[in-house]
Amino acid sequence: MLQNLFLDIDAGTIDWSRAQFALTAIYHWLFVPLTLGLAVIMGIIETKFYRTRAPFWRDAAKFWQKLFGINFAMGVATGIILEFEFGTNWSNYSWFVGDIFGAPLAVEGIVAFFMESTFVAVMYFGWKKVSPGFHLASTWLTGLGATISAWWILVANAWMQYPVGCEFNPDTMRNEMVSFFDVALSPFAVSKFCHTVTSAWIIGAIFCVGVCSWYLMKKRETKLATESMKIGAVVGLVATLLAAITGHKSGMDVAEVQPIKLAAMEALYNGGTEQGLTAVAWVNPFCQPDYANEESAPLKIEMPYALSIMATNDPHGYVPGINDILNGYTRPDGTVEPSADEKIERGKQAIAALAAYRKARAEGAPDSIVNAQLSILNSNMKYFGYGYIRDKSELVPFIPVNFWAFRIMVGLGCLFILFFAIIVILSYKIPYVSIITRRLLATIGILPETHADMNGITGLPAWHYWLAIALIPLAYIASESGWLVAEFGRQPWTIQDMLPTWAAVSDLHSSSVMITFFLFLILFTTMLAVEISILLKQIKKGPEYEG
Repeated sequence: MLQNLFLDIDAGTIDWSRAQFALTAIYHWLFVPLTLGLAVIMGIIETKFYRTRAPFWRDAAKFWQKLFGINFAMGVATGIILEFEFGTNWSNYSWFVGDIFGAPLAVEGIVAFFMESTFVAVMYFGWKKVSPGFHLASTWLTGLGATISAWWILVANAWMQYPVGCEFNPDTMRNEMVSFFDVALSPFAVSKFCHTVTSAWIIGAIFCVGVCSWYLMKKRETKLATESMKIGAVVGLVATLLAAITGHKSGMDVAEVQPIKLAAMEALYNGGTEQGLTAVAWVNPFCQPDYANEESAPLKIEMPYALSIMATNDPHGYVPGINDILNGYTRPDGTVEPSADEKIERGKQAIAALAAYRKARAEGAPDSIVNAQLSILNSNMKYFGYGYIRDKSELVPFIPVNFWAFRIMVGLGCLFILFFAIIVILSYKIPYVSIITRRLLATIGILPETHADMNGITGLPAWHYWLAIALIPLAYIASESGWLVAEFGRQPWTIQDMLPTWAAVSDLHSSSVMITFFLFLILFTTMLAVEISILLKQIKKGPEYEG
């Protein structure tokens, strides 16, 4: 029975299962964004070869495709393990909502994965076997397949954040899909996909610029480095601006369907209208603040009205804080959000009604009794998951992780915009803007005086190139920080408002999960070290020129 199934799970099993899934997801996400980002870079470079037929562009495309292939293989391996964990460690979750969650994953495997797997073979082995046009199409379709794959995975993840297109069937004890299109085209999924993919393009662009900077610092492969850096910088600048726009849309979605996540991101204890966006505040990174007794985080510096604009597109918009959400509040449209205590009580009523309904059905009770319990269940089903919450404090995500991860992500994102803008200006002859910017950078010491009136990005001091290389790990930190916000901010829910984390795990002994955690840690760390080693060797070797 659902109402008794989840209550005796060992706490260690829950913690180790969460740790193992987080470990797998973090390692998997080290490979995915570089795959998506390099797909755009190598597609543009091969397009230039198709248009010019210049051997240089063909050799450049092959070089970036080799780096893409090394990373692509590692991403596939970690992704397969990640999906298996839904059956091994999270079987209650898979049983409860597998009919819905499994659909986008099935489409991803059948359509997207086979698509990218097919065309990646043509891309690598078809240079002299197919026409240039077909080969170019294969290169772009490989990247498109990887992007479509990301779409379906993000649809599945977005459904966990905002479950739509489903109904609970009390007879089968499962949530069942009633609208595939509501799941696949959820506004939350669209925003999440756009923001995630553009952030992946940023990583690909920074990786490209970093590799090119190493070549320029070593004074080798100069043409490859300068031409590839131009492309990478433009892709990066466009991607960072798009990430800012899509991030704003994602913020509005979170404010609408996960307001407590937004409140945790901002350490907003008590909300209101005309809310400012916190630039910096002292939030202890190691412990949950006393939000119930504090008006706001200490040493808080904020940008006036910015949070209201981010959440509602209105500088006077209302944004609820953590205490407002726990105690109940009224939305601007007049909708009254119940308090956490009321939601918990109604969730318990739903669980009790489900038990009574199934007992009545099993005993052959009159339809009037069966329908009465079904009516109680349906009227409270929205809060079903709250029936497993023991205390309303469990509904508050861990504020320090959300607060600091969000600031790391946004702060580095702003740095990347500036970085790519400067590279573009240094790489292209932009009238007036180029000259003024170069002389300004020279004045403040970022560029040497001798470079103020020069064009191009060659001949800079070594520290400029080292700075570009150092941004590669920072790009990954920004990307992983975004995932931390998305997943930690959803806690305590595996599925928002429907299934708490501790109700989703498999009934395993904690030692079993702990052992596999360390086995995966060793395996994934080895895979990452191997990939980095192979990438570095290939970069050091450089492109192979066929003439």
